[in-house]
Amino acid sequence: MATARFPGKCADVAAGNWSSPPGRLVCVNGTPWILYLLEECVDNVWEYCSVVIGLISMFCFLLSTLPQVYEAYRNGKGEEAMSFGFLFFLFSGDLTSFAGCYLTSQLPIQVITVVFYIFTDLILISQFLYYKIKNSSSRKSPVLKWLCFMWCGSASLVLLTLPKLIVDNSASLDTKSTSKSVEVTGYVCGYLASVFYLSSRLPQLYKNFQRQSTEGTSYMLFALAMMGNGTYGLSVIVVLPALKGSKQTFIIKHLAWLIGSLGVIVLDFFVTAQFVMYRKNSSAKGSKLLSVPEVEPLLCEEVELSLL
Repeated sequence: MATARFPGKCADVAAGNWSSPPGRLVCVNGTPWILYLLEECVDNVWEYCSVVIGLISMFCFLLSTLPQVYEAYRNGKGEEAMSFGFLFFLFSGDLTSFAGCYLTSQLPIQVITVVFYIFTDLILISQFLYYKIKNSSSRKSPVLKWLCFMWCGSASLVLLTLPKLIVDNSASLDTKSTSKSVEVTGYVCGYLASVFYLSSRLPQLYKNFQRQSTEGTSYMLFALAMMGNGTYGLSVIVVLPALKGSKQTFIIKHLAWLIGSLGVIVLDFFVTAQFVMYRKNSSAKGSKLLSVPEVEPLLCEEVELSLL
């Protein structure tokens, strides 16, 4: 959530690549679709690759929770597989990222993306609580299902209206008088988000170890998160050759998010190892269970012959 995606270009923006007719800014040598979608003037191949890789990262994160939602719906035991600590820290990380986006007046597409992250987190948490209540109750309650539908419908309405309200409010903020405090607050939110993201994997790792199984958990949740974090880190690094300012300053401004992204990738490798190990254990248990019915009749025949 740094105030500029490419610090170091700011001095050159007013000089060469932007012209300023009354009421709007025109990017002379930039890519039109990036200017329209992200309001960024991208005029070289390094920045173009960075933006494209960044968009790939965004879509990976947007799609990452959907496989877990389906997996929990399919087996009906989402509360047994997922750790509530994992969901809580994930939600806290996205919430602090949203605070950083809002306080530092980020682009509308960034605000909308983070709001969608929070929405999918709430869906996962709601699904967890729904199956927790449903499976712990001795009788089925139709009220619980209706409450779930009402919650999803109201959350969808909020998702459609909230980004517009946030963007309108952030546009009315006086950025000149609060620029320094806002920037510091944005960095604090970035480091808090990194801590939350890194902490989120630990409860899930312990949950899998405790169960000695990853059944009920979709690996695509972690695979897409690894792809999203990896491409995000790559989008930050690939732009370094195009920077005309201090590369060290650029890295420092993005350090909090790089620590969070690359650190989570390391922890997700441990989650991947658990999926591999516990899948072997589950397949071994399954083969043992299948072999039991074939042995029992032979034992019965031996008993009958001994009695004769």
